[in-house]
Amino acid sequence: MAISIASPSITPRANPERSLELALAAARTAADNRATDLVVLDLRELTSEFDYFVLATGTSRRQLHAIAEDIDNVLEKDLHDRRLGREGFDESRWILLDYGNIVVHLFDQETREYYRIEDLWGQAKRVDISHIIGPRVPA
Repeated sequence: MAISIASPSITPRANPERSLELALAAARTAADNRATDLVVLDLRELTSEFDYFVLATGTSRRQLHAIAEDIDNVLEKDLHDRRLGREGFDESRWILLDYGNIVVHLFDQETREYYRIEDLWGQAKRVDISHIIGPRVPA
């Protein structure tokens, strides 16, 4: 009986265009559900764990659940991708949706301000999503 020992290898990165497509679809879906403070961070130069973070804020548990469920539906049914994990859904202060190459973070306002994920990953490039969220109107 021969035993073969595989040499360690580096897992190839997923298709970056596909990762961006998924991130933008998640951001668009969050925007369609009236999420605020939408940000897409490009983390490809900072980590090999994932390509993009999508950050969004909701105003209520019900809204956060609707955003999470809608993102799942769009990514699964329209883009044929599958969520690998979900955290925080029951508490609904910070819902994390893990799709492997992208991670979606849905926050209530207080939790978003407390953790400041975009500051933690401050070196990440921000993806221009103005075509998704529309022009900003001054208050």
